Amino acid sequence: MDFTSIHNYYEHLVATYLKTEIVPNHPGQSNDFFMDIACYALTKLPTRYIRHDVDMAFYMDEKERANMNAEVKAATDEALAYIKENFNKDNRYDANS
Repeated sequence: MDFTSIHNYYEHLVATYLKTEIVPNHPGQSNDFFMDIACYALTKLPTRYIRHDVDMAFYMDEKERANMNAEVKAATDEALAYIKENFNKDNRYDANS
């Protein structure tokens, strides 16, 4: 039995927000920095497990989609601030290390 198609829909939303809004504004940051932001943000969001993203997009109304995007923005922006403040004291995210 293959369960690899099951995933949390919020993972896609967080990754998209990071790629389009956070990464471009933080040049030189390591991949670990962004991965930690994603993980922290995802712990603050509800889970919405699905098998196919297209199913979610088809069955979700515009208001629900807007609410989910707002939740993702808030959680990811909070995660960015938290990671910057608490987890880079030893320069662990230095892209050159």
